[in-house]
Amino acid sequence: MSAHKVRRAIDQIRGRSYEETLMLLELMPYRACYPILKLVYSAAANARHNLGFSEENLVISKAEVNESHILKRLKPRARGRSYAIKRPTCHIRIVLKDTTFYKINRSELLLCLKKAEWVKKKKNKNKYKYKTCHDMYNSGGLWDKK
Repeated sequence: MSAHKVRRAIDQIRGRSYEETLMLLELMPYRACYPILKLVYSAAANARHNLGFSEENLVISKAEVNESHILKRLKPRARGRSYAIKRPTCHIRIVLKDTTFYKINRSELLLCLKKAEWVKKKKNKNKYKYKTCHDMYNSGGLWDKK
Protein backbone atom coordinates (compact mmCIF):
# COMPACT_ATOMS: atom_id res chain seq x y z
CA MET A 1 0.00 0.00 0.00
CA SER A 2 1.07 3.59 -0.36
CA ALA A 3 3.34 5.26 2.16
CA HIS A 4 0.82 8.07 2.65
CA LYS A 5 -1.84 5.64 3.91
CA VAL A 6 0.58 3.89 6.26
CA ARG A 7 1.83 7.20 7.71
CA ARG A 8 -1.66 7.92 9.08
CA ALA A 9 -1.36 4.95 11.42
CA ILE A 10 2.37 5.30 12.11
CA ASP A 11 1.99 8.90 13.29
CA GLN A 12 -0.46 7.75 15.96
CA ILE A 13 1.86 5.17 17.54
CA ARG A 14 5.21 6.99 17.51
CA GLY A 15 6.54 7.48 21.05
CA ARG A 16 3.93 5.28 22.76
CA SER A 17 4.44 2.19 24.88
CA TYR A 18 4.19 -1.30 23.43
CA GLU A 19 0.88 -2.23 25.08
CA GLU A 20 -0.74 1.10 24.18
CA THR A 21 0.42 0.65 20.59
CA LEU A 22 -1.20 -2.78 20.31
CA MET A 23 -4.47 -1.42 21.65
CA LEU A 24 -4.45 1.53 19.23
CA LEU A 25 -3.63 -0.60 16.21
CA GLU A 26 -6.42 -3.06 16.96
CA LEU A 27 -9.00 -0.30 17.29
CA MET A 28 -8.02 1.99 14.39
CA PRO A 29 -10.13 1.54 11.24
CA TYR A 30 -7.27 1.75 8.70
CA ARG A 31 -6.28 -1.16 6.47
CA ALA A 32 -2.60 -0.44 7.13
CA CYS A 33 -2.95 -1.27 10.84
CA TYR A 34 -2.75 -5.05 10.42
CA PRO A 35 0.71 -5.14 8.73
CA ILE A 36 1.99 -2.59 11.27
CA LEU A 37 0.59 -4.71 14.11
CA LYS A 38 2.41 -7.78 12.78
CA LEU A 39 5.61 -5.76 12.52
CA VAL A 40 5.35 -4.44 16.10
CA TYR A 41 4.68 -7.99 17.38
CA SER A 42 7.76 -9.23 15.50
CA ALA A 43 9.98 -6.40 16.78
CA ALA A 44 8.88 -7.08 20.38
CA ALA A 45 9.49 -10.82 19.97
CA ASN A 46 12.98 -10.10 18.62
CA ALA A 47 13.70 -7.75 21.54
CA ARG A 48 12.50 -10.33 24.04
CA HIS A 49 14.28 -13.31 22.49
CA ASN A 50 17.55 -11.79 21.28
CA LEU A 51 18.17 -9.06 23.87
CA GLY A 52 16.18 -10.27 26.88
CA PHE A 53 14.00 -7.14 27.18
CA SER A 54 10.63 -7.29 28.90
CA GLU A 55 7.59 -6.13 26.94
CA GLU A 56 6.30 -3.85 29.74
CA ASN A 57 9.29 -1.52 29.33
CA LEU A 58 9.32 -1.28 25.53
CA VAL A 59 8.58 2.05 23.86
CA ILE A 60 8.45 2.82 20.14
CA SER A 61 11.29 5.27 19.74
CA LYS A 62 11.38 5.46 15.95
CA ALA A 63 8.73 4.67 13.37
CA GLU A 64 9.22 5.68 9.78
CA VAL A 65 7.73 4.87 6.41
CA ASN A 66 9.67 5.19 3.16
CA GLU A 67 8.34 4.83 -0.34
CA SER A 68 9.49 1.81 -2.28
CA HIS A 69 9.15 0.76 -5.91
CA ILE A 70 5.83 0.94 -7.78
CA LEU A 71 4.34 -2.25 -9.22
CA LYS A 72 2.86 -1.58 -12.65
CA ARG A 73 -0.05 -3.77 -13.70
CA LEU A 74 -2.39 -3.77 -16.69
CA LYS A 75 -6.14 -4.12 -16.36
CA PRO A 76 -8.32 -5.01 -19.36
CA ARG A 77 -10.85 -2.34 -20.29
CA ALA A 78 -13.58 -1.91 -22.88
CA ARG A 79 -12.99 -2.47 -26.59
CA GLY A 80 -9.78 -4.46 -26.08
CA ARG A 81 -7.83 -1.68 -24.47
CA SER A 82 -5.66 -1.96 -21.40
CA TYR A 83 -5.48 0.40 -18.46
CA ALA A 84 -2.26 0.88 -16.46
CA ILE A 85 -2.59 0.47 -12.68
CA LYS A 86 0.19 1.64 -10.39
CA ARG A 87 0.49 -0.19 -7.07
CA PRO A 88 2.72 1.73 -4.70
CA THR A 89 4.66 -0.12 -2.00
CA CYS A 90 6.51 1.08 1.09
CA HIS A 91 9.13 0.11 3.65
CA ILE A 92 8.14 0.37 7.33
CA ARG A 93 10.81 0.65 10.03
CA ILE A 94 9.97 0.31 13.74
CA VAL A 95 12.61 0.77 16.46
CA LEU A 96 11.81 -0.28 20.03
CA LYS A 97 13.66 1.09 23.05
CA ASP A 98 13.83 -0.42 26.53
CA THR A 99 13.19 2.31 29.08
CA THR A 100 14.90 0.56 32.01
CA PHE A 101 18.32 1.53 30.65
CA TYR A 102 17.42 5.20 30.68
CA LYS A 103 16.12 5.37 34.26
CA ILE A 104 18.94 6.42 36.56
CA ASN A 105 18.44 6.23 40.30
CA ARG A 106 19.77 9.12 42.33
CA SER A 107 21.72 6.74 44.58
CA GLU A 108 23.39 5.06 41.59
CA LEU A 109 24.42 8.46 40.26
CA LEU A 110 25.96 9.42 43.62
CA LEU A 111 27.87 6.13 43.76
CA CYS A 112 29.15 6.75 40.27
CA LEU A 113 30.36 10.22 41.24
CA LYS A 114 32.06 8.89 44.39
CA LYS A 115 33.95 6.29 42.38
CA ALA A 116 35.38 8.98 40.10
CA GLU A 117 38.87 9.74 41.28
CA TRP A 118 41.89 11.84 40.51
CA VAL A 119 44.67 9.86 38.88
CA LYS A 120 48.22 11.15 38.50
CA LYS A 121 49.94 10.93 35.18
CA LYS A 122 53.33 9.25 35.36
CA LYS A 123 55.22 11.69 33.13
CA ASN A 124 54.33 15.03 34.74
CA LYS A 125 53.82 15.23 38.48
CA ASN A 126 51.74 18.43 38.38
CA LYS A 127 49.20 17.42 35.73
CA TYR A 128 46.14 15.41 36.69
CA LYS A 129 43.67 13.48 34.62
CA TYR A 130 40.06 13.19 35.75
CA LYS A 131 38.70 9.67 35.42
CA THR A 132 34.92 9.63 34.95
CA CYS A 133 32.30 6.93 35.21
CA HIS A 134 30.70 6.59 31.79
CA ASP A 135 27.10 5.66 31.14
CA MET A 136 27.25 3.55 27.98
CA TYR A 137 23.69 4.28 26.86
CA ASN A 138 23.39 8.03 27.48
CA SER A 139 26.88 9.22 26.55
CA GLY A 140 28.56 8.96 23.17
CA GLY A 141 29.02 5.21 23.52
CA LEU A 142 31.54 2.74 24.85
CA TRP A 143 34.56 4.36 23.25
CA ASP A 144 33.80 7.92 24.33
CA LYS A 145 37.03 9.24 25.86
CA LYS A 146 37.04 12.16 28.26
